[in-house]
Formats: sequence, structure tokens, C-alpha cells
Amino acid sequence: MSLFGSMSTAISGLNAQAAAFSNISDNLANSQTVGFKSVGTHFIDYLTDSTQFLNESGSVATRPEYENELQGTVQQSSDPLSMAITGQGFFSVSEEAGATATGAPQFSAQQYYTRTGDFTTDNNGYLVNSAGEYLDGYPVNRATGAVDTSQLVPIQVTQTHVPPVATSNVAIVANVPADPTATSNLTSETGIYDASGVSHQLQTTWTQNAPNNWTLSLSSPDNVAGGGTTIGSVGVTFNANGTLASLGGATGALAVTGSASEGEVQISPNFGSGAQPVTIDLGGYNQANGITQFAASDYQVTNVTQNGSTAGSFTSISANSDGNIVANYDNGHAVTIAQVPLTTFANADDLQRQNGQAFTETESSGVARVDQLNTNGAGGLVVGSTESSNVDIASQLSQLIVAQQAYGANAKVITSANELLTTTLNMKQ
Repeated sequence: MSLFGSMSTAISGLNAQAAAFSNISDNLANSQTVGFKSVGTHFIDYLTDSTQFLNESGSVATRPEYENELQGTVQQSSDPLSMAITGQGFFSVSEEAGATATGAPQFSAQQYYTRTGDFTTDNNGYLVNSAGEYLDGYPVNRATGAVDTSQLVPIQVTQTHVPPVATSNVAIVANVPADPTATSNLTSETGIYDASGVSHQLQTTWTQNAPNNWTLSLSSPDNVAGGGTTIGSVGVTFNANGTLASLGGATGALAVTGSASEGEVQISPNFGSGAQPVTIDLGGYNQANGITQFAASDYQVTNVTQNGSTAGSFTSISANSDGNIVANYDNGHAVTIAQVPLTTFANADDLQRQNGQAFTETESSGVARVDQLNTNGAGGLVVGSTESSNVDIASQLSQLIVAQQAYGANAKVITSANELLTTTLNMKQ
């Protein structure tokens, strides 16, 4: 045991408390930083000699305690592209490593991860957060909707328009009256589109032949086949309870195509560019989910939907809670262009911190596992929100007071040991 050893121990205490001050300072400075993960301080005792009869002063060291898995508060954002993760997981992001001659970004081969989800679009159409990191996702085939899970790439919106879509399906939800009157209007119209995006009126007309027995005729003033506007007709029967019973006796450019449970017919109008197959969905047999025959005073059309459209220009981009990034167009169409998965780690607290609230994989963190939302431990998304810093200011201020007092106490040990050494040296006088 020695006074010099006491001074050495106290100096290690000063260094340890200085490290704690540094972590507290970092936390408080980033208490308002979106997606920031706080750093605690773990103190470790190192011995010189300690037995049953003797204990010499040792030293203290510190190591950081990363709190990467501690959830921050989810707060609403005015940005519709902002996304907050609830539960475990990180966004996969890329960082810019340069630019091409045209100014397009080039990306580092290093994969980064972050919880900072305040994404917006930059001038190149990429989704970028406030730290300048580019959101990675699975590309989606615009035509088929198939998700390519074999690669993660920076998400970019480049398409400024979508071509017209020819109508291939019309679904009708309506009720024909069980006892129609002479004044009943049993005709309705809906617009459908050809391959050029031109709208054409499709007219449905119901004629009762006998109780529970009708003829449905479909026509269009723009139909040029068969020498008239009529496309075709089909016989429709209903059950006593008013649900659809059967379809049959098709005429013209019309065929019954539904399954044993689905009441569907296919028409083939010609608007000048050849036959255009269109499936008319009348609902399920023995179900009240399409065409019905219930008691009513007139023909009631509840809903008619069709899947065609004119050409559309890009209007906006949005995200949804399924992780889909969607491009919206002024013709009402919405096209999924990418899907955002989440990346999880066996020990996320051991990720390596990087600039901009980002992390990289380490040996002790475990390998990155990319999963769909809400699967294999990955969390979910809250769209239009961000995850705030997980720093608890009140807790940090309490720790600051303790660290300040401990630092002062260690300094007092040094001055006291110095006084004792001075007294010892003065003994010879």
C-alpha cells in the first residue's frame, strides 16, 4: 500500500469519470437527433493485489454500453415518406461514394444500417434521410408486381408517367328488383378503356323473362363488331332467397367463363382495334356479394369497378405500413416500385457506430438478416412518423451530477495524498 498507489488510482478515477462525461455529453447533444441511440458507461475494476489480509488500491476503467436496441419515442411527422420502426430491426441504407459525370450518385460497397427514417426525395429521385443516407429496398416489377428479394438497391423514382391500361375486368354489385314495375330503370352504364386509353361506355340492361329469370344484355355505342352496338347477352337465374343461381344461354361476343363458384362472363367488344376481352364479375353463386334479386322498387347499383385507365403523369410518392413504396399518378393509378424490408442482428448492441446515426456489422453483432416486416423478429413500420432519440434527458442529468461529484471526489483524493506526501517529506525537519 502506498500514497503513490492511491494517487494513481484516483487518476484512473478521473479518467473514468471523464469518459462518462464524454458519453453523457454525446447523449445530451443528440437528445433531439432523429434515430440516435444513446451510449452508457460501464465501469470496470482492475486489481493490483488483493488477498484476505491485504488490499492494494487498483484502478478503474470504462467501456461504452451501447443501447442500440432501446426503442425511441415514435413521433408524428409532416413528411408522408417518414417511417418509424416499432420493434427490432434497422433500415438498410447506402452512402454516397462519389458522383458520375452527369451528377448521379455512386454508392459505397459497404452496407450501412440506421433507425433514422426521416426520408425525403432528392433531386435525382432517391429516398434520402437527414443524414444523407440512401434507403435501400427490394425492387418491384412495375408490370407484374413481383418483388425481387435477391438484391437490395437504393430506391429511386424515375418514371414520370404510366401508359394507358386496357380494361380487362369489370365487377358489378347491384340489385335487380324481385317484382319490377313498368317504370323501373333496369339500365346502367360504366366507362371502360381500350388499349389507347380512350374511354367507352359499357351499358348493362336487365330484362325479366319470368320470376327469378332474367336476360342481361351488354352493349356499347362504340362497338363496331356484328353490325350493331350489342356485344352479347346471357341468361341469369336467381335462387328463391335472391342470390345468384346460374348463368347460361350466352349469345354474341359473350361467353360464360366463371368457375363452379364464381359468376363471371367474358365479353369481346371491338372498338376499332380488334376484340378486347373483358371479364364481367357478377359475384359468387349462392352469395350476396355481386348481383342479387331482393325486394326493391327499382334497380339499385351499389358499386361498379373496372381496372382500366388513361395514361397518367406522376404526381407523388408515398409509403405504406406494409413497407411498399408507391408512385401515384393523376389517372388514379398507384404503382408499387419498391418494398422496404428490415435488417436484424443477433446482438444489435455490438454494431459499430458510424457517422449520421448509422451502424455497420461486426463479428460480435452477428451477420445481418434481412426479413419482411413483422417476421422472424423484425418489427413493423409507422408511416408518417419518425423515431426520436432514445436519450432520457432526466436520467442523463442525474448521471451528470453523479459523475461530477465522483470526479471531484477523485480530485480530492489526489490533493489529500499530495498533502500526506508533503507531511511525510517534512518529517526529516
